[in-house]
Amino acid sequence: MAVERTPGVGGKKYRAAATQVDRLKQYTVKEALELACKLSFAKFDETIDLAFNLGVDTKQGDQQVRGAVVLPHGTGKSVRIAVVAKGDKAKEAVAAGADIVGSDDLIERIQGGFLDFDKLIATPDMMVAISKVGKILGPKDLMPNPKLGTVTVDLSKAINEQRKGKVEYRAEKAGIVHVKIGKKSFGPDKLKDNFSAVMSAVLRAKPQTSKGNYVKSVTLSSTMGPGLRLDISDAVSFGAA
Repeated sequence: MAVERTPGVGGKKYRAAATQVDRLKQYTVKEALELACKLSFAKFDETIDLAFNLGVDTKQGDQQVRGAVVLPHGTGKSVRIAVVAKGDKAKEAVAAGADIVGSDDLIERIQGGFLDFDKLIATPDMMVAISKVGKILGPKDLMPNPKLGTVTVDLSKAINEQRKGKVEYRAEKAGIVHVKIGKKSFGPDKLKDNFSAVMSAVLRAKPQTSKGNYVKSVTLSSTMGPGLRLDISDAVSFGAA
């Protein structure tokens, strides 16, 4: 089941927003995006979040759901990118606009506690050395992974994708997936495009061994706002388009 927000969060403003939500209704994607933007009450530019409940058993190795997708309109957040590479590849990373570039020296800095970056990209030849700091990077979800496009020889492409707004998704315990699809300021139309990209990626990631209903529920909300349950058939249609 998708996580429900606690009514106490946001106090009176949250409760006022919640009264405008029909908890028995399953909203279309268009309705939910428009309402989520309308109900957003925080002084900051709230993020629009999706919570999927997938019909997978994440304890099974062949039912893992994990990947990444570039959002058409980005995330609305600037990303600080670090790259671990040597020689010509290090030069390529610098030319592509990486914020931090290094090899063994950068790994040593990470070992000493340096984590002033949002994404870490590496060339395959550096992964043995990076494994030394795996216990530091892993809990922070910063460990480079070929499935996510962060272990690659095409550094220019990887850096460009991160700049454009690449988001990662992964089914956690009980098959729950959380993904951010942009900011309230994007407006419903741009958020709809980003939603479609995420929905399509999650559908493509369906394990062959998954039985029964794959997408059991989808909930959409702003950072501080109440959750809106989506009509599953409508939501899936965006991913199948």
